[in-house]
Amino acid sequence: MADSEKQGGGPRASTASVLIGAAFLMATSAIGPGFLTQTAVFTERLAAAFGFAILISVLIDIIVQVNVWRILGVSGLRAQDLANRVLPGLGYFLAFTVCLGGLFFNIGNVGGAALGFEVMVGIPHYIGAPLSAAIAIILFLNKEMGRAMDNFTKVLGFVMIAMVLFVVVRTAPPIALAAQETIVPSKIDWFAILTLVGGTVGGYITFAGAHRIIDAGIVGKENTGKITRGAVQAIGITAIMRYLLFLAILGVIVVGAKLDPKNPAADAFRQAAGEIGYKIFGVILWAAAITSVVGASYTSVSFLRTLSKTIDDFHRYVIIIFIIISTAVFVTIGSPARILVVVGSLNGLILPLSLGCVLLAARRKDIIGDYIHPSWMIWTGVLMVIFTGWMGFNSLGGILNLFK
Repeated sequence: MADSEKQGGGPRASTASVLIGAAFLMATSAIGPGFLTQTAVFTERLAAAFGFAILISVLIDIIVQVNVWRILGVSGLRAQDLANRVLPGLGYFLAFTVCLGGLFFNIGNVGGAALGFEVMVGIPHYIGAPLSAAIAIILFLNKEMGRAMDNFTKVLGFVMIAMVLFVVVRTAPPIALAAQETIVPSKIDWFAILTLVGGTVGGYITFAGAHRIIDAGIVGKENTGKITRGAVQAIGITAIMRYLLFLAILGVIVVGAKLDPKNPAADAFRQAAGEIGYKIFGVILWAAAITSVVGASYTSVSFLRTLSKTIDDFHRYVIIIFIIISTAVFVTIGSPARILVVVGSLNGLILPLSLGCVLLAARRKDIIGDYIHPSWMIWTGVLMVIFTGWMGFNSLGGILNLFK
């Protein structure tokens, strides 16, 4: 049976539906517990100027994702296979680093889902975590796993955006000031930009949507236009969510409120709309976390599939084991907060390597055939490799400070 049929993306699933599903898979993989916390922390630190950091990160994200989706999509190769073609052995290294980061993030994602349940209905984390994991596992047991995953991320993605929009209306942020600072900022924080980029297109998230369209069989240069639109849609979804969340929290900050450093995002929602706002945050947190569990598990295991025939044959069960391990670690040990922060920052450092590898493949006819990748995409991609590499180097101090 073809991969596309196994994943629920075969003839019965329209190309448009799969592409939207892939866009939401990538976007909701990025919109996790860390996404909510980062946005709250940086909004409080930079106020309206954080809009500029969001804008620059979105521009970088689009360049990264369009390059990755197009080159992987045209070649029909998952990232680890393409990397091994570029340099033998590089794919194994990439698979190891992405899977390791994905596992640590998944522990945090399970923890976020448990906390979301606790906020919503008051059940303790040791019940909320396995309950959330069970929901994700049921999804992967579905006969049409790919379609079920697409629909799940679409629905919860729309729910998150609608709820944040409601809070934006309640807080009535200074939109004119936010728009002005987004274009002409009063201050620039490069560490914030790197963190946003690493959290949106770093690590496994870079390849979540691209691997989904490959599994669904949407490959080859004849699908280039559709693949490009899917990549842009994916970043568009994350950008909408990030900016709405920024506006919602900005509306709280500008009146002089201070956020609880233990849980700044939750405190912002509580201050914005009282207990209703707090419950809304619980729903958003759970939705963000559980969709990230789905995305991290699916994408991390996809890096192992072509490295082992056994894993490929039983990949849905390997995904389930991945979720069970993540849940067991969280329930028994807890979320390793410092490691999660470090891995989040290191995602931004992995990005130049993975993107550089993809760009090297763009001129290899033995990989992409007679497809000609636009020169402007290659050169903007190269600029992003240099830029993210430079930002990562300059942010090493911030990462090392976490261990002091």
